[in-house]
Amino acid sequence: MAKKYYMTTAIAYTSAKPHIGNTYEIVLADSIARFKRMQGYDVKFQTGTDEHGEKIQLKAEAAGITPQAYVDNVAGEIKRIWDLMNTTYDRFIRTTDPAHEKKIQKIFKKLYDQGDIYKSEYEGMYCTPCESFFTESQLVDGKCPDCGREVHPAKEEAYFFKLSKYAKKLEEHIESHPEFIWPPARKNEMINNFIKPGLQDLCVSRTSFSWGIPVDFDPGHVVYVWIDALSNYITFAGYDPEGNHTEEYKHYWPADLHLIGKDIVRFHTIYWPCILMALGEPLPKQVFGHPWLIMSDGKMSKSKGNVLYADDLVDLFGVDAVRYFVLHEIPYANDGIISYELMMERINADLANILGNLVNRTVSMTNKYFGGEIRTPGEETELDKELKAVAAAAPDAVEKQMDSMHIADAIDEIFTLLRRANKYVDETEPWILGKPDGDHARLATVLYNLLECIRIGATLLKPFMPETAQKIFTQIGVEDQTLEDARVFGKAGKQVGKPEILFARIDIPKKLEEINATKAEPKKEEKKPEKKQEKPEGIATIGIDDFAKVALRVAEIKTCEPLPKSDKLLKMTVDNGKEIKQVLSGIAQYYTPDQLIGKKVILVDNLAPAKLRGTLSEGMLLAADSAEGVKVLFLDPSLENGAVIR
Repeated sequence: MAKKYYMTTAIAYTSAKPHIGNTYEIVLADSIARFKRMQGYDVKFQTGTDEHGEKIQLKAEAAGITPQAYVDNVAGEIKRIWDLMNTTYDRFIRTTDPAHEKKIQKIFKKLYDQGDIYKSEYEGMYCTPCESFFTESQLVDGKCPDCGREVHPAKEEAYFFKLSKYAKKLEEHIESHPEFIWPPARKNEMINNFIKPGLQDLCVSRTSFSWGIPVDFDPGHVVYVWIDALSNYITFAGYDPEGNHTEEYKHYWPADLHLIGKDIVRFHTIYWPCILMALGEPLPKQVFGHPWLIMSDGKMSKSKGNVLYADDLVDLFGVDAVRYFVLHEIPYANDGIISYELMMERINADLANILGNLVNRTVSMTNKYFGGEIRTPGEETELDKELKAVAAAAPDAVEKQMDSMHIADAIDEIFTLLRRANKYVDETEPWILGKPDGDHARLATVLYNLLECIRIGATLLKPFMPETAQKIFTQIGVEDQTLEDARVFGKAGKQVGKPEILFARIDIPKKLEEINATKAEPKKEEKKPEKKQEKPEGIATIGIDDFAKVALRVAEIKTCEPLPKSDKLLKMTVDNGKEIKQVLSGIAQYYTPDQLIGKKVILVDNLAPAKLRGTLSEGMLLAADSAEGVKVLFLDPSLENGAVIR
């Protein structure tokens, strides 16, 4: 029977669409889950959404919808992005699930009945975004120690969990289980900054808002996040507060890994273990607090206007390129930096040059010199032995790094093999061996060895770049490979397939122009100046000759459809009286195609053609800003197409 491995991510808060920093965690978790499956583990991989709280209630009120409708929308968006990133979770949970809510009420009552929860009053400095109380001494420069925002005095009746009761037992557990908190620096922080100074009892109910699970024996209270959200790891796995646990729970709990961001280590290594101790349940084996993916100017923030989203990056670079970047660029314990430029540089250097070039030229030469046949290797040289030694060492090296959560280092081990294979190409010069009078027997050996290195490398890349690995298998003529297959040099197929470019080199300046042209740079979207009703200052004065340079004509929209993989652009064809032109316009959020087809509009007819998202646009429609958004300027339908507007 396979050894079990139950792993979870933190559950995403449904206040807003997740950015690429949030998305990093699910991709990281997926790479671990995929590798554990390759190792033969029976993996249960759980993720999901945290859907209660004051912040969500306020956002829903502002949007004029119910909190449930609000979280339904955001949870759907989160799941869409998790699926877009090709993640293989086994269960996507939501804390508004009625079965979870009932179990939370029973957990709360159980802890209350046994004296671990008591009713009192909370008074302190409250941070609304974090939904947390703090003492004056906990504030940093008078502001929230977690998010740095303003706090205000608040007083509230609440139930409290006796966190202090379990402090000594928790400290002993952490000290006796060095693998419990990873990396070690996080462990030292928890002990020295929180446990040793003394744990205060934890507020676990609220009365100032209603969007939460009601405390069924005291209806004015709702269960707060610490019990509601953290308990998802057991409630959905089959835990029953009355002791009638499911077979799944008995098999998979305790969790082997809670994968979380470094900012919530305290909640998972202090609050959650103490709750489990009070419930009499085993503690998770390991909590790994991963670092952040940040911009060069710091943590991603909508207020800073520096947010990047996974789906936008996928539109630009593809799923596997985005997966590769976020997994490779974040070290074991330090934050990683992301930008468009850094992504493109890494794609060019690693994915196009090292990986893509190796696969393409090896498959191409096998087709060119042997009609695609993978021939039996001949006599082995010292150079061959050296290459094979690197290939033989790669699986164990990757496994060692993965077992210690050094994900980026595991990827580096794979690229050590790929770099060595590229060097081997230069050393053996197969293009010379392939000449009519060349050593074709030696060429067969060289190409065989290269194909085997590619097969082993692609197999080890499966957890990180699953689609790319499968494309490589197709090109080199093998079926899906296992970790054990990667440990054997000599499992090549019989015939290679057609060579195809895996990753094309990116013209970085040109791509940046394209990104800016489509306003894909979030900073530009977030930093729009406020619209003023009065006459704007600083507008250049032009003469009639300048105005005459702009060709404005009546045009009719003949066809219109959304541009694939863009939620902003509509692609339409317009008749300007002389010809049909293709025009892209960023008005998808204001109009449907049916509202535009057949309309007469003002076309800027002599605008220089430009490519937006790789698609040609040959003009521009005139529109006006309004309180309701962008309004296209429609014309009298009796006007002839091509009529000049003066």
